[in-house]
Amino acid sequence: MILQIKDLCKTFHTAANLAPIEVLKNLNLEMETGETLAILGQSGSGKSTFLTLLAGLDSPTSGAIILNGQDMHDLDEEALSKFRAQNIGIIFQQFHLMSHLTALENVSLPLDLFKDAEAEDKAREALEQVGLGKRMDHFPHQLSGGECQRVAIARAMVVRPSILLADEPTGNLDSSTGALVSDMIFDLVARHGMTLLFVTHNEQLAMRCARQQRLQDGRFV
Repeated sequence: MILQIKDLCKTFHTAANLAPIEVLKNLNLEMETGETLAILGQSGSGKSTFLTLLAGLDSPTSGAIILNGQDMHDLDEEALSKFRAQNIGIIFQQFHLMSHLTALENVSLPLDLFKDAEAEDKAREALEQVGLGKRMDHFPHQLSGGECQRVAIARAMVVRPSILLADEPTGNLDSSTGALVSDMIFDLVARHGMTLLFVTHNEQLAMRCARQQRLQDGRFV
């Protein structure tokens, strides 16, 4: 068991005269190592909040997220940051590349944080795997949207994370480019036997995962 989610809740408090907003309500989920799972849901269903909690970028109101036997929210900020960098790869819809860094520097960044002596070699290999061997020295503004997303995929996978989280990774791409990028993600996940949690509203894309779970009004249905 690589991931256990137990009674996960997230509530946002608003102005004093308004009731708190329950975004996620007692979610329970388990994933096995190497499993691929799609979380389906329409806008406002709580998908992005759910992924933000799994990524360790926010804390739940209550409940537990246990990855590789570690309850993530027992960790202080420094320990959580290190744990996240070593165990979780994230592919965002918006790419989130550093504009002043080349493709190679963007991909090697997670490894540089831990002074990995092989950071550049590993980053080069990751970029080769996503077909950008000849674009390593280009900056994000010199790359197309599809190429930027491929850099983001390489960056997410370069640390060989325990789990890969993908948040609508083709949402900002045209249909043909999006199809190529999604093919690339699933091919790389299969090649490396990686655990994948894919958040999407796209039913067809979700069916490429071994299992699907639907999120509606903050609950799994």
